Amino acid sequence: MSVYFADRTRSSRRLGSPRMTPRFDLSLSENPFPPLPSVLQAVGAAMAQAHRYPEFLPRRLPMLIAEHLGVRTDQVVVGSGATGVAMQILQSLTTPGDEIVYSTPTFDGYPIMAGMAGVESVTVPLDTAGKQDLRAILRAVSKRTALVVLCRPHNPTGTVIPADELMAFLSEMPAQVPVLLDEAYVEFLGAAEYVDPLALLDKHPDLLILRTFSKAYGLAGLRIGYAFGGSELIARVLGLQLPFGMSSAAVAAVAACYAAEPELTARILRITEARDALRDTMLASGIAVPESHANFLYLPGPGIVTALRRADIVAKPYPDGSARIAVGDPAADHAVRQALAHIRRPAAHHT
Repeated sequence: MSVYFADRTRSSRRLGSPRMTPRFDLSLSENPFPPLPSVLQAVGAAMAQAHRYPEFLPRRLPMLIAEHLGVRTDQVVVGSGATGVAMQILQSLTTPGDEIVYSTPTFDGYPIMAGMAGVESVTVPLDTAGKQDLRAILRAVSKRTALVVLCRPHNPTGTVIPADELMAFLSEMPAQVPVLLDEAYVEFLGAAEYVDPLALLDKHPDLLILRTFSKAYGLAGLRIGYAFGGSELIARVLGLQLPFGMSSAAVAAVAACYAAEPELTARILRITEARDALRDTMLASGIAVPESHANFLYLPGPGIVTALRRADIVAKPYPDGSARIAVGDPAADHAVRQALAHIRRPAAHHT
């Protein structure tokens, strides 16, 4: 059982305690803001038809996303959050006994899904700056490798693979080994870190790009994820599309989100400004927080999880005592500052 799921299970058993829920649960890197009013209105209107089935196989949602991205509809697959789409990808591109290569630590879902698919996980430790070691990942690729996963930004450290290093890595990947580029937090990237996905796909037909509406768009509860790539690879993934698997509310929510991009951009700016301010505070306390390009911070070092827990703050824990926390809620950010104010360590520089 992963550390995350074990910790959540323990938390759920505290229901008999005076406080049934923590003061702040920052463990899931959720957006602190509810959906925009226009999005809620669109979803409400769709729910008025909730007695009707959605499309047997999703067509409108892939069309909406494809138009927004500037790709063909047959280059898009949708599913139940990025996790659901990632599971479809593993099941369609691997067979039991294959290997999947990814960095560690990473999103908990990958080792869990690998086990479900009967695929062996080959993990590559992050470097000392919390970045994915691309040279080591390349060395880990073998004849049994059926899929390589990169996260950009990385979960849980928030670090970003530089564009030139990403392109060099993709160019050096053995032919016919698909790469899944997990961009769950791509909307939080600044202009300097953004890479044109269409340019990547033009050069690398074995690339799949995974995204979600759970994070920046704040629709985690609606479970809307998608991947896009070359039509041949996407066609294989579409073979596992679940009938009636995407709700009509999801279609309405995505359309409304796209129409509200300026408001969403303003929200993202609020979150990233709060993130950077909180990181500055942590650095001043000697906590060597890597520069994050997502909506969370990775707080390394023993004692962090314990200090937060004492303040009734739930973080995503790691075996060495480090933690990942969602950012952007002013009250929660303030509580984190107070909880960690006593932790003083020699400052270390991370970029």
